[in-house]
Amino acid sequence: KLMKIAVIPARGGSKRIPRKNIKDFCGKPMIVWSIEAAKASGSFDHIIVSTDDSEIAELAKEHGAEVPFIRPAELSDDYVGTGDVVKHTVEWAIKNLGKKPEYVCTIYATAPFIKPTDIIKGLKLLQENDCQIVFTVTSFPFPIQRAIKITSNGRVQMFQPEHFMTRSQDLEPSYHDAGQFYWSVTDAVLNNISAFSEVSIPLTLPRHQVQDIDTVEDWQRAELMFKAWNAMQ
Repeated sequence: KLMKIAVIPARGGSKRIPRKNIKDFCGKPMIVWSIEAAKASGSFDHIIVSTDDSEIAELAKEHGAEVPFIRPAELSDDYVGTGDVVKHTVEWAIKNLGKKPEYVCTIYATAPFIKPTDIIKGLKLLQENDCQIVFTVTSFPFPIQRAIKITSNGRVQMFQPEHFMTRSQDLEPSYHDAGQFYWSVTDAVLNNISAFSEVSIPLTLPRHQVQDIDTVEDWQRAELMFKAWNAMQ
């Protein structure tokens, strides 16, 4: 049987929202939504939380994740990318779990809209296509070709002035990373292959299921969306 692992990176520090990964979000600590979705998907042999923080470690274990190590300090500052953290966990897994995992799913700790069915769909896409990575995307709500910037003297300027008169329906739709999860074949993680490359396939999510949570305003908006989304179910 092919081994599949989930890796949930969850640092203790966060600048704009203190203790973001374990702050209560609609009745549960934020990271618990990710752990529970991973468990409910039935897709994993191991769900590993990589953290430098003992409180996060305890909470993760209480909710059924594994925390087999405390993340080293050199992988715990503000500037370390998720890729390095996941690679460290995969290298640990290869040494300690008896065999090399076939598939790795990186799941963000701040992804309360994550659905077990999407995790399953992502794995299926990865297994059935000639690709190395599958990750979640959603569409921009406004055409990026008509975006404007505010210049240093406080005036406005279009990024692409040639589209000033183009009708919205004639512009190519654009998408962004939904920041929920990334399925990869293990070698893509070990070789630091970017999700934004030819070897990836997107799994498109509806906009109401996506909210980046970096600021207090993002958090409040996400809770409102979450409550509305649950009321619709």
